[in-house]
Amino acid sequence: MSKVGAVKSTSNVRRFKAYPAYKESGVDWIGMVPEKWELKRLKYVFWLSRGVDLSSDNFVEGPYPVCASNGIIGYHDKFTTKGPSIIVGRSGSVGEVNYIDRNFWAHNTALFVMHFYTVIPRYCYYLLLKMDLKSLSAGTAVGTLNRNYIHDSTMAVPSIVEQESIAAFLDHETTRIDQLIAKKERQIELLQEKRAALISHAVTKGLNPKAKMKDSGIEWLGKIPEHWKLIPLKRLLTQNSDAIKTGPFGSQLLSSEMLSGEVKVYNQRNIIDKDFDGGENYITVEKYAELKAFAVMHGDILVTTRGTIGRCALFPDDAEEGILHPCLMRIQADQCKLLREYLAMLIQDGGIVQLQLSLMSNATTIAVIYSETLKNVLIPTPPIGEQKSILSKINEDIEWIENLSGKVTTSIEKLQEYRTAIISAAVTGKIDVREEVA
Repeated sequence: MSKVGAVKSTSNVRRFKAYPAYKESGVDWIGMVPEKWELKRLKYVFWLSRGVDLSSDNFVEGPYPVCASNGIIGYHDKFTTKGPSIIVGRSGSVGEVNYIDRNFWAHNTALFVMHFYTVIPRYCYYLLLKMDLKSLSAGTAVGTLNRNYIHDSTMAVPSIVEQESIAAFLDHETTRIDQLIAKKERQIELLQEKRAALISHAVTKGLNPKAKMKDSGIEWLGKIPEHWKLIPLKRLLTQNSDAIKTGPFGSQLLSSEMLSGEVKVYNQRNIIDKDFDGGENYITVEKYAELKAFAVMHGDILVTTRGTIGRCALFPDDAEEGILHPCLMRIQADQCKLLREYLAMLIQDGGIVQLQLSLMSNATTIAVIYSETLKNVLIPTPPIGEQKSILSKINEDIEWIENLSGKVTTSIEKLQEYRTAIISAAVTGKIDVREEVA
C-alpha cells in the first residue's frame, strides 16, 4: 500500500513527490493546487441538512446507530441517512467531524449531515479535518455553524479516481500512525504503573530486601519490616486541634465572595498543577479575618477532597498568604515522627491511604475525603532516617520514569503533527500520492 517508512517528523511529508504543475487557488488555506484540480464552491461539492430530532426516550433496539457529534449514542430500527456519510457539529460541538460507514440516524438538529455531489465521503472526511469549519462561519452567530456561509466557500476538487487514491493512502497512513501512537500511549501507561508499583512497595516493604518482616495484622497490607510501626495518622500530627482542617463549608464561603479582594483562596487547581501563583479566587481582608481558622501555613500539606481527590502539594515558603477553598484540606505532620513530604507521597501515590478510605466508606471509589475518616488511617511508619532514604530513592526513580515518559510524549506529539501534516498535504495536492497506493 504505502511506501512510507517509520515516521520521524513532519519533514517526512517532503519525501513525497509533488504534482507536475500547479496553479493559484485564490484561497488562503489551500494555496497552490495541482493544475488539473477544479475550484468549486462547496454547494456544488456537497450540501448540508440538519439532523432529525429523536428523543433518547424513543431509542429502540435495531441495526442502525443513532449518531451525535461525539459519536454513536444508541441504536434504532430506522435510519435517516444512507451511509457512508459524515456528520458535523452545527452547535454544541461546533465543527466536530465524524465519518459513519453505514446507514444511520442523525440525532437532533445540532448536527449537519452531508450529502455529496462530486466527492466521495472518505476523501471529504479528510478534507474537513484540514478545513477549519469554525473560521468558515466567522462573523455568524457565536457557537453555531452557518450552512450558507459554508456552501459559499471554495475548495479544490481532484478527480474521483484521485480522491479514491488519496483516501486509500490516508486510510493506510493514519491507521499506521494511530497504531504507533497507541503503542506509545501504552508505554506511558506501563511507566506510570511501574511508578505506582515502586512507590507502593517502598512505603510498605522498605528498600532493604533482606530486612526482617513481621505480620502487620492487616490482610490487605501483609508483612511490613519488623522495626516499622503501624500508627493511626492522628498520632503522627502536630499537637494542634486543627492539625487536619477541611476548608470552610459552602455557607461560610460563597462563590460570590471569592470574586475579588486582597487575600488569596487556594483551590484544587493550585494543588493539581503544583502552581501557587495562579488562580483568580480572592476574598476581602474582612472576610479573611472571619475565616482565619482556615488559613494555610508554610509547610502545610494541602489535599484535594472532592472530585479529583487525594492530590497533594506542600504549601511553599514563598507563597502569599491565603486560606483553604471548601474543596481542600490542610494537614500538619509532626516532623519528628512523619516527614510531610513522605506523608504527601503516601496520600497521593502510595495507594494504601486511598485504599483504607475506600474500605472505611464501604465503596470502591471515594467521592469525598472527610477529616475524621482520614485521622484513623493506619500509616506504616519507618524511622525518620529511613523515611529520608525512601524519599530519596523514590524521587530518583520518579525522575528517571518522568524523563522517559517525557521522551515518549514528545514522540507522540511528533506523530500527531505528522498525521495532521500528511492529511493537509494530501488533500490540498501539495504531495502526489497516486503511485503510493497499490
